[in-house]
Amino acid sequence: MVDWKITDGLTDYDSALAFMEARAAAIAAGEAEECIWLLEHPPLYTAGTSAKPEDLTDPDRFPVYEVRRGGQYTYHGPGQRVVYVMLDLNTRGRDVRRFVQQLEAWVIAALAEFNVTGHIRDGRVGVWVERPEKPRTASGKMTEDKIAAIGIRLRKWVSFHGISINVDPELEHFTGIVPCGITEYGVTSLVDLGLPVTMDDLDVALKRSFEQVFGEIE
Repeated sequence: MVDWKITDGLTDYDSALAFMEARAAAIAAGEAEECIWLLEHPPLYTAGTSAKPEDLTDPDRFPVYEVRRGGQYTYHGPGQRVVYVMLDLNTRGRDVRRFVQQLEAWVIAALAEFNVTGHIRDGRVGVWVERPEKPRTASGKMTEDKIAAIGIRLRKWVSFHGISINVDPELEHFTGIVPCGITEYGVTSLVDLGLPVTMDDLDVALKRSFEQVFGEIE
């Protein structure tokens, strides 16, 4: 069974990383159950393994953490639900692509409970929403904004890091980076989309949709 952990308040990033690494090691050793951890961080930027230095446009604004997850720069802060996913792919099929697709499907299913249609785009990691009410991009395409980021790491086929979903963060905080290296599109949140969704509302949707995508949870 999966241990479902929710932490109130703001969780220090170093403490979260230490917990994830210890839990992933214990899962790999057969000494602990899989774990989904829902939390919020104080404002910070993280740099994944593909991060480019020039995409950190305001390096003195918030603490910057270099981490070994996939992806580029991302922001974490209050009002954003961070979902750390410690699952054992040894028992779930050692298929990284399928696992990422499941994470994407999980986010999209949770968003659908609020009548938000999430999209996956080739060449753009994360989950996106179309914004037809906004002016088109410089290239003439429909404007799309990112609502969720995905970045994982595997150790002995146990995952950690995971997903972040924007509920009601300060969107201006994203301007200190080029999120995921993408300049043409912006970021949004559930509240920015006009939906009065709370963190508790999203947690309920995540738990329900996790079961749909990954199977039963305790």
